Amino acid sequence: MLQAGLDLLDQGLTVFDGDLRLVAWNRPFLRLLDFPDQLAHVGAPFENFIRYNAARGEYGPGDVDALVAERVAAAGHFASHISERRRPDGRVLLLRGEPLPGGGFVTLYSDVTEQRYIENLTEHQNIQLDERVRRRTAQLENANANLRRASKENERIAGALRRSEERLRLINDTVPILIGYVDDKEVYQYANKGYSDWYGHPEGAVTGRAVPDVIGPHVYGQVRDSVRKALAGQQVTYEYQMERRGQTVFARSTLVPEITAEGRTLGFFVFSHDITEQKRMQAALVQAQKMEAIGQLTGGLAHDFNNLLTVIIGNLAALQDHRADDPAVNEFVEPALQSARRGVQLIKRLLTFSRQQPLAPEAVDIGRLIGNLARLVRRTLPENIAVSTDLAGADIHALVDPGQLESALLNFALNARDAMPDGGQLHIAARAVELSSEAAGFDVLPGRYALIEVADNGCGMSPETLARACEPFFTTKRLGLGSGLGLAMAHGFVRQSGGGLALHSQPEQGTTVLVVLPLTRPEADREADAEGADEAPEAAETAVSPAGGGELVLLVDDDASVRRVVRQQLVDLGHPVIEAEDAAQALAMIDQIDDIAIVVSDILMPGGMDGRQLAGEVRARRPATRIVLISGYADEAAAATASDLPVLAKPFDRQDLARALHHPHRETP
Repeated sequence: MLQAGLDLLDQGLTVFDGDLRLVAWNRPFLRLLDFPDQLAHVGAPFENFIRYNAARGEYGPGDVDALVAERVAAAGHFASHISERRRPDGRVLLLRGEPLPGGGFVTLYSDVTEQRYIENLTEHQNIQLDERVRRRTAQLENANANLRRASKENERIAGALRRSEERLRLINDTVPILIGYVDDKEVYQYANKGYSDWYGHPEGAVTGRAVPDVIGPHVYGQVRDSVRKALAGQQVTYEYQMERRGQTVFARSTLVPEITAEGRTLGFFVFSHDITEQKRMQAALVQAQKMEAIGQLTGGLAHDFNNLLTVIIGNLAALQDHRADDPAVNEFVEPALQSARRGVQLIKRLLTFSRQQPLAPEAVDIGRLIGNLARLVRRTLPENIAVSTDLAGADIHALVDPGQLESALLNFALNARDAMPDGGQLHIAARAVELSSEAAGFDVLPGRYALIEVADNGCGMSPETLARACEPFFTTKRLGLGSGLGLAMAHGFVRQSGGGLALHSQPEQGTTVLVVLPLTRPEADREADAEGADEAPEAAETAVSPAGGGELVLLVDDDASVRRVVRQQLVDLGHPVIEAEDAAQALAMIDQIDDIAIVVSDILMPGGMDGRQLAGEVRARRPATRIVLISGYADEAAAATASDLPVLAKPFDRQDLARALHHPHRETP
């Protein structure tokens, strides 16, 4: 009965003994790996299956005997493992192997590409189950007849059956599947060790107890309807979740009813397996795809906004320069310039969220940064909110952009303030931690990190709000009180810095934000390692005298408004300017006008040739001509800075342009 039940699984199963010979298997194993039926029989060597796969190219090119020998040798030292394997037909199999105490191993094969077809598969296997039961019954009847004819043979066979039963029970308790049997009174008549462990009961303590008593009211509320359908003779498959050892876990179960020839349902088999990791991976994939799409949108918008801000800031700065002695003009221009520059910072933060804005990481003393920030927070928050810190042993340094980290922590504090309108407690702590299994919760690799904790005892968040808290533009605050970008950009910055962020919150229980960042050594130690390096670029820059002399500049940009602003900046720097709206016009001028000394070109332009390609053509025709590239898109700037050409990120001011013109073969920040 157990063997027949295993054949109903939507997962393949094999059991090999210590001599690497087949002890047990099921039909899904042969189907998932496309093996012929005649290849599988009791005692079949493990090598036969490996050789069959190698011969049909499953392991790639190479000598078949060598491929077989390598895998047979590995099986002889079998270790517990979970891996994925892609079949030639495109299916992806999840393999989980466990060694057996007496030698040998059991392997479970799951087709994770066809999980939604499990109902049809199980129905087909149920038909096979009936046939196998009939064949097994005939075999047992024949064996009983033989036993009656020879008592000595009877004793030998009885001993073999006992050994077989013990082996099957061992396999049943080792296989990574929860197996149980429930009668028509909803009372367990059998449960393997895995089933008992899953629900936290001692081995053997499940049999004889009612289903609600074993699985608890929360789970029973989720599966009640499925249990009743199974007792009505219907095979059902469902998923459920439960709290286990402080974590939410998920399982998928199939209930297979046991029906007599007269149509009476005696009970049902339960076959379950843990799908928690699969659920986590699916959720992570969906979130990653969502963040990628939003990041691409953010990058495109940033390009357009940078062009707009270039025009706005350039014209305002020019107006301020030309009317420097007019207080009435400055009264209006200065606030406008400040707002435009805040727009530049917002674009940079958006690009940080989408991981398209370069960071400026350095070895930051976390304890000192939090100490300084705490003083600012105490002055900013209302008096009914008490601020405390725990920096004991926080002599730790993390490799991170300090400005971005301060901005993120301040955002956490302001969110905590909004969650405590009637006052409360805000606690900020930092310490060094060693992450092992906990690293998965932050989606980082195991290792040593600086852990920063910001906790409040405010109103907390519901599970639905918590799930969306880091989504950009999602906010629960009233209109005008929040953009929904704070947590999203903090999350993007932390991920870009090689760290992770986790949120823990419950309604009326407060919220805790946990951030982990890679540990590093103090800056003094890092500088000592770099002793003897070349002179710093800043020192070299001081020796460079400003360019000038009225050199002719060719300005190339398809946006007329941007050209107008940059042209004015160049004229203010003492350069005559000619303009081109695309690369073709620019090359024609290069060929015709010998006096062009400098080319200032946008990177992204229409017409089939971009700024990088134009720079290459100019260098080929006029090697002495200096070239400066400008860009409003982070990806363009990153690609261009791989060369020795300076790249100005839009928007920029006249001083930035002057520095780029003075140092035309170095990167400009």
